[in-house]
Amino acid sequence: MYQSEAGNPVPVDPLAAVEKAVDRAAVALIAAQRDDGHWVFELEADATIPAEYLLLRHYLGEPEDLALEAKVGRYLRRIQNGDGGWPLFHGGAMDLSATVKAYFALKLIGDDGDAPHMARARAAVLAAGGAEAANVFTRIQLALYGAGPWAAVPEMPVEMILLPRWFPIHLSKMSYWARTVIVPLLVLMALRPRARNPRGTHVDELYRSKEPAPIASRAAGTGRLWTEGFLALDKLLKGVRPFWPAGLRRRAIDRCVAWTRERLNGEDGLGAIYPAMANAVMMYDALGYPPDHPDRAIARASVEKLLVLDPEDGTDEIYCQPCVSPVWDTALAAHALMEAGGDAAEARAAKGLAWLKPLQVLDVKGDWAEQRPDVRPGGWAFQYRNDHYPDLDDTAVVAMAMDRARGRIVPGDGQDQAIARGREWVEGMQSRNGGWGAFDADNMAEYLNNIPFADHGALLDPPTVDVTARCISMLAQLGEPAESPRMRAALAYLAREQEADGSWFGRWGVNYVYGTWSALCALNAAGVDPQELIVRRAVAWLEAIQNPDGGWGEDCDSYALDRTGHRPAPSTASQTAWALIGLMAAGEVDGAAVQRGVGWLMRHQGTDGLWPQEHFTGGGFPRVFYLRYHGYPRYFPLWAMARYRNLKRGNARRVMVGM
Repeated sequence: MYQSEAGNPVPVDPLAAVEKAVDRAAVALIAAQRDDGHWVFELEADATIPAEYLLLRHYLGEPEDLALEAKVGRYLRRIQNGDGGWPLFHGGAMDLSATVKAYFALKLIGDDGDAPHMARARAAVLAAGGAEAANVFTRIQLALYGAGPWAAVPEMPVEMILLPRWFPIHLSKMSYWARTVIVPLLVLMALRPRARNPRGTHVDELYRSKEPAPIASRAAGTGRLWTEGFLALDKLLKGVRPFWPAGLRRRAIDRCVAWTRERLNGEDGLGAIYPAMANAVMMYDALGYPPDHPDRAIARASVEKLLVLDPEDGTDEIYCQPCVSPVWDTALAAHALMEAGGDAAEARAAKGLAWLKPLQVLDVKGDWAEQRPDVRPGGWAFQYRNDHYPDLDDTAVVAMAMDRARGRIVPGDGQDQAIARGREWVEGMQSRNGGWGAFDADNMAEYLNNIPFADHGALLDPPTVDVTARCISMLAQLGEPAESPRMRAALAYLAREQEADGSWFGRWGVNYVYGTWSALCALNAAGVDPQELIVRRAVAWLEAIQNPDGGWGEDCDSYALDRTGHRPAPSTASQTAWALIGLMAAGEVDGAAVQRGVGWLMRHQGTDGLWPQEHFTGGGFPRVFYLRYHGYPRYFPLWAMARYRNLKRGNARRVMVGM
């Protein structure tokens, strides 16, 4: 292409605008890097976590902090739906349990029950069945306040901590997050303490009936016989509750305390997730530990570290995060900057990788070793520290970033051992069906989804397409041949999991766009011909669901139990980037869909180099808990546009790295 300048033809670079967009995005991402080299962006969930934070303060009867309460209150009121309820994600429908907690929290800090926003919330709760129809964890929260009956809560005797590992209901058969939440909760359910509730706040007005409503499960794959059997067991356990031997109960409580202490994790908290951390604090309080006891004090301090005191959007608000994501953010930011290239970007990526290296867990055999006792540790966790619970997704992404950098922007021998140990751990954690779960191997006791306590549908950590794809990508990038037994098993798992429409379900990101992007990257890394049917069907699906504006979007309701597939939604920067990276991995860089997607990203980039994105595109627990990763629209669009530029400028059209 040429344009005229003083009568002389001057070549026009068709990628010049893309170059400028990449540069602006890279500068913005670099500006967000912390002095020590890492990135960490806000991780926002729904109203439940900030509401539970206020409930925790009042449960403990802590000194009033009216300024803090006012700021959390402003946050909760801002995210309330027009219908009076609170959703699980931006733009979502009212969720009963989230609304009950948010209403209770606002009433605790002094909101008048007759105020318009409270009246709307109350009406929404009553129309949805009343507080008696809330989920199990909300029923427990209400019971701890004396605001709901313990009879409405499924029985989980603390003595289960003493059961042998072969027993059908055992902690080792549950997910890491369930374990860390449940163990201190078992003590609370045994002791049934009462919140101090210094202002004497109650929410009787949220109930339609004094009779507990049946528990409505959001778990997939439940069966009538299993469910009825576990309901009968629940009735039996409720009946024998008064007759548990006191000595046995004391021994079980002591075991729970010891289990928690071993995994307390300093100021990063039990499991490094809010519900477990808060339960640990309440457990210590119920057992009479004074506030200055070292275990209770550090557990309480860990909760405060989750507060966002100065939100990036400039609002005069405070909210509480469910956890923090520095390892994930840093690894993905490093990938994006290496894709962008240039001395400044690569130097910052190298600094991020240097920060990541010492966070590799090499000396702690966590809960994962229950299933894999002969495997050496070598993974990375999602948070700053969570040594008992590294995860496969972070480990694969970090190892791939280090591999991309070695010998190019960091010395090769500086990363070799870390990469090798990460690879060894990933290989050792492959499940029997060929896939990988997030934190454990073979965590597939699906019958447990039928227990009344598991109404949230997230009791297990089975293999998923997205994590499996990341592990395949890592192994392939590191040279694992596609013909090896582990790769054959993993690729067969991916093939089995492809949906009828050509997409893949994405467990940890929303949803089919996320899963399909992940799988296409893995197939490309493993050397699968882009003309193979498994790839062509996925490409056709991504092209078919592209929005008319050129971007991609998907609603969190695509996680519905009926598994009807992708739910259209307005285009978002992160989902558009995922679709583009997936299509380019499938050899489609010159395709019309990719051109239009890149155009969407360029049109929607702000003058600051960033993309606005309020929509939640992260999956916590399908149908129950979703996440807004504030970092996703910072590094994924940069990554996609830089890859597009690199492929268009290069001599080859094939992506040569794992993701």
